[in-house]
Amino acid sequence: MKKRKFLLFFAVIASFSMVLAACGTSNDKEADKGSEKGESTDYSAAIVTDEGGVDDKSFNQSSWEGLKAWGEEHGLSKGNGFDYAQSSDESDYLPNLTRMTKEGYDLIFGVGFLLQDSITKVAKQNPETNYAIVDTVVEAPNVASLTFAEHEGSFLAGVAAAMKTKTNKLGFIGGVDSDLINKFEAGFVAGAKSVNPAIEIDIQYVGNFSSAADGKLIATRMYNDDADIIYHAAGAAGNGVFAQAKDIKQNDPERDIWVIGVDRDQHEEGKIGDHNVTFTSMVKRVDLSVQKVSNMGLEGDFLGGKILEFGLSDDGVFLAKTNEDAITDEIVSAVDDWKEKIIKGDVDVPQTRDELKTFEESL
Repeated sequence: MKKRKFLLFFAVIASFSMVLAACGTSNDKEADKGSEKGESTDYSAAIVTDEGGVDDKSFNQSSWEGLKAWGEEHGLSKGNGFDYAQSSDESDYLPNLTRMTKEGYDLIFGVGFLLQDSITKVAKQNPETNYAIVDTVVEAPNVASLTFAEHEGSFLAGVAAAMKTKTNKLGFIGGVDSDLINKFEAGFVAGAKSVNPAIEIDIQYVGNFSSAADGKLIATRMYNDDADIIYHAAGAAGNGVFAQAKDIKQNDPERDIWVIGVDRDQHEEGKIGDHNVTFTSMVKRVDLSVQKVSNMGLEGDFLGGKILEFGLSDDGVFLAKTNEDAITDEIVSAVDDWKEKIIKGDVDVPQTRDELKTFEESL
């Protein structure tokens, strides 16, 4: 199945920003909506979250922050121009999407690949409403698909972790074992092995994106087995990884114990007293993508049927450098070098376990 791809490089995003900031529109209908910053508009947008909730400190929260930023930009408020519907589990996806559609939102985001089937169904039933799906592709003329190069950002996280570890044992905790989260896994392992092919990486999955208790239990076992850095791609379940790392740090302040966050810069989640267990975070600008696509919809430039890809080249994904005490200049320099190699095409980062196997054999 062929997929049309609309590559968003930095220069293109910059040009979008100029267009979106412009006053006025090409016709009276769009002019009525208003496009100046702070001016109220009749255009409305909403998100339907994945499991884990809008305050999961990760993926859903980043999406919501992007929509709030868009709403504030145009003089709107929650419930009056933008809003969210929270999903507790899979059974909530379609009802929430249907409700937001009936409430008349012009653009509705489905946050996460688990909403793919529901977005496909509701978009077919409501061809006059625009939808967007985050982290997967839905081929429909009224759906924009927002995807990210998670494997590239995760590769850099692996490089940094391999340079930081003192035990040469790392952990990876995923949410749902799926093609998407396998991209995080494959990229992370490839990056770490590129620095040290002999490094050990324990890989486990929670089975969902919501159970912090299960995330904490898995992290406990990993840290007990001498892993000193765990990278999580588990949504709200990843909060349990932070909880366990902070428990260990509180009981043994001298022990080097770290978490690599995901989606948002999770520096704040790692704070405990004078310490911070967040080594770095693999940031996905889901917030930026939601804000940009909402603005494009408002301006009448909605990219229905297109695939928007965000990667290293346009800072759609990147490695946070917030914890300057942990991520040293040497690590930052190495990460930047690998980033340039990836952007130039000198390194083809694996996205699947099969590709990872081939990559490891080439080391």
